[in-house]
Amino acid sequence: MTPRFFCPFPLSAGATVQLPAETAHHAVNVLKVGAGDTAILFDGRGGQWRATLAMNGKPPKAALMATLETFDAQDNESPLDITLVQALPAGDKMDWVVQKAVELGVARIQPVMARRSVVKLSGERAERRVAHWRSIAIAACEQSGRNRVPEVAPIVELPRYLGQLPATSAGLRLICAPGACASLRDRATPAQAVTLCVGPESGFDDSELSAATTVGFQPIRLGPRILRTETAGLAALAVLMALWGDL
Repeated sequence: MTPRFFCPFPLSAGATVQLPAETAHHAVNVLKVGAGDTAILFDGRGGQWRATLAMNGKPPKAALMATLETFDAQDNESPLDITLVQALPAGDKMDWVVQKAVELGVARIQPVMARRSVVKLSGERAERRVAHWRSIAIAACEQSGRNRVPEVAPIVELPRYLGQLPATSAGLRLICAPGACASLRDRATPAQAVTLCVGPESGFDDSELSAATTVGFQPIRLGPRILRTETAGLAALAVLMALWGDL
């Protein structure tokens, strides 16, 4: 399989670019690619470039260069625009959620802090975690063939997130609630975007569910079994993509 690398700068026909140091280190030392090999580069704006690699200088300080040759407008984005609003789970579970959500085709991820969230992040700690999750999203795009990197938004508290939403929306807003009566298959095909909200380990409390329904979120259940927070969102994404997306 031809290796794929994200470039955090615009790419253009015929250009020779230097791959970022971290990307180059991974390419040379992990993927074992080097001068004369072919790679796919993308900059997140859609489409991808086939490029030939070359080394500039001598190891270990050699730079990995890529000369762009042909452009492919291929776009592997789902026709279903989904935002995953994920309450922060404990430990490193959010890493897993981000990685798999990107592979499944999510358009954007909004981390939120709910009342029952075990993890509370703010300031520099929050910024570092979001930067880390954005790196995971990029790596997931490289692996899965996506040429547009989904947005991972800054962490906000759930009330603030809900307060930023317009009272009405042309899209479909869903919130996971084990006690709900409706399931995903009961919903009509959405006319526009879907927003899926998933609670922390102990779920949303009644006041949070009430606030969410006030701005149009519809409670749904994911079958008769209680799913873990890191499972619920991904399971729902897979179902949504199968029903209305491209799975």
